[in-house]
Amino acid sequence: MSATRFTHRTHGPACYDFTHEIAAWLRDIGAVDGVVTLFVRHTSCSLLVQENADPDVQRDLLAWLDRIAPPADHPSMDYLTHRAEGPDDMPAHLKAAILPVSLQIPVSGGRMELGTWQGIYLVEHRAHTHRREVAAHFQAA
Repeated sequence: MSATRFTHRTHGPACYDFTHEIAAWLRDIGAVDGVVTLFVRHTSCSLLVQENADPDVQRDLLAWLDRIAPPADHPSMDYLTHRAEGPDDMPAHLKAAILPVSLQIPVSGGRMELGTWQGIYLVEHRAHTHRREVAAHFQAA
């Protein structure tokens, strides 16, 4: 069993690919067969396995999230009461509530069993720069 934390500096809403960092860590610890679990330690961002070939997929995903949870100062969001941290805060919590905050990925022969076009992303929902931590745990089979 091995554990670590990945730290990412985000600069506004985006899908930040960190697949290669996880793969490098698995190589460094000599992981062979098992499961890697990832958990984001924040309530206004998410983790996601998503297509890594066409950046339009990430743009469309972020646009869809903005349609279902626009900023709190948008007229459709006037029912929100949590506004102390700005108009992007509560919508970020809503987005994190519908996307995963943890992932489990099988590892076989030292490699994650991701599909050809899959990558692992930290999805930032807040407008400003943040320092995000993702806890990682590898459990051997």
